[in-house]
Amino acid sequence: MNPRRNFIKETISTAAGLVLAPALSNELIGAPALVRSTSLGSDSVPTGAARIRFSVIGMNHGHIYGQVGAVQRGGGELVSFYAKEPDLAAEFAKRFPQAKQAKSEAEILEDKSIQLVLSSAIANERAPLGIRVMKAGKDFMSDKPGITTLEQLAEVRKVQKETKRIYSIMYSERLENKATVKAGELVKAGAIGNVIQTVGLGPHRMNPATRPAWFFEKKQFGGIICDIASHQFDQYLFFTGSTKADIVASQVGNLHFPQYPNFEDFGDVMLRGDGGMGYIRVDWFTPDGLKSWGDGRLTILGTEGFIEIRKNIDPGGRDGGNHLFITDKKETRYIDCSKENLPYGEQLVNDVLNRTETAMSQEHCFLATELAIKAQKQAQVIHLKK
Repeated sequence: MNPRRNFIKETISTAAGLVLAPALSNELIGAPALVRSTSLGSDSVPTGAARIRFSVIGMNHGHIYGQVGAVQRGGGELVSFYAKEPDLAAEFAKRFPQAKQAKSEAEILEDKSIQLVLSSAIANERAPLGIRVMKAGKDFMSDKPGITTLEQLAEVRKVQKETKRIYSIMYSERLENKATVKAGELVKAGAIGNVIQTVGLGPHRMNPATRPAWFFEKKQFGGIICDIASHQFDQYLFFTGSTKADIVASQVGNLHFPQYPNFEDFGDVMLRGDGGMGYIRVDWFTPDGLKSWGDGRLTILGTEGFIEIRKNIDPGGRDGGNHLFITDKKETRYIDCSKENLPYGEQLVNDVLNRTETAMSQEHCFLATELAIKAQKQAQVIHLKK
């Protein structure tokens, strides 16, 4: 099978905690334009008049299916899509037969009825596309990493400020992981006091045979910290409340895949901000014996307790993902978060309609990716003697 198509199929089921869209009808039910409460079940798709119309341009990573699912749950109607690659377009069309296949990117950008464009194009192509989308008067939601260089970031910030359009990056390990959403509620309620540090671990399984060529080219994927660790920077900012942060130290290496000289399989970062400290480690060393693509973890240390999240699997034997453990002054308890709601899609649709920032502030979105890019750029390269 074509490695690119294999990669897309594999990543549909391995996105970090994503809730993928179930079988869909042609009509989607929405809600009034103004912000409403999240009353829908987190896996349910509205079934009535659409609240917004959206399209997809570029689907080189299977995360696009989670992105589409999030917006559909928020009341969006998928209207059209475009991909340069015929095999990827065919796979997408099979999944979403109700959507029209556009003949070009321009066809979507020139459609004035489209309010939002989603993309999981090759990583270094996402920011230029987002700029074109915003200049066309539409909002944009990118897979991570949504931006791969500081030069791209400066231009995206400039255009976003000029156009006042939304440039959202779906940091799915927080926004589409039910246990992490629940942790946000607990922290906001003061369950563990003031947060002083986060420790985010993002291990992944490699599966080289299923990966497309761009996956191994640093210029295209941005580097391991820019790519994978963008999730962890987002979580660090969110849980510590930091609005400024510095990279204390960072390092990267290609420790096990010499056949891919432009690839990185390990990276870690230590950072310090005005709201707390953080440590991040990401890698491509998940062994085949684990019944998940990675044992993603987040530890949130507070002044009166701590929370540990096992996002995808509990090696202790509990089924599925979305496991949360909280220890406070009284006890340690377990919370099954599998039935929690995922509000990001609905919040983003509300923001498109109301010109608000309830899903994620624009500055938070940009700062998370800025920190990831800076950590990547200044990282020392590791060489181990084995």
